[in-house]
Amino acid sequence: MYLVLSIIVVIVCVLLGLIVLIQNPKGGGLTSNFSSSSQLMGVQKTGDFLEKGTWVLAITLMVLALAINVVSKGGASTSPGSQYKDQIDKSLKAAPTTTAPAGQTAPLQLPAKK
Repeated sequence: MYLVLSIIVVIVCVLLGLIVLIQNPKGGGLTSNFSSSSQLMGVQKTGDFLEKGTWVLAITLMVLALAINVVSKGGASTSPGSQYKDQIDKSLKAAPTTTAPAGQTAPLQLPAKK
């Protein structure tokens, strides 16, 4: 599911980038060809369509980002270094521990005098 959402996010980003590049902030982009008439074949203005498309794609991108966050619940356990941490934990659990019994202590030895 994570992979599918990631692919959709990439597609939405590419489309959003294309729509933004088509627009011209000074009104001379794709809308400049239709500036003399307010309607062309039943469509009011290309600028309105591009603006609505920008908003729809931006909102879609935000919703997909939230969906990816919900889908990937175990984000901390899938970090790049987590596999090594798991291996270290397993090896520490498997290693035998040797400790002296609580009541017995070894006598202190002083260094030999010359």
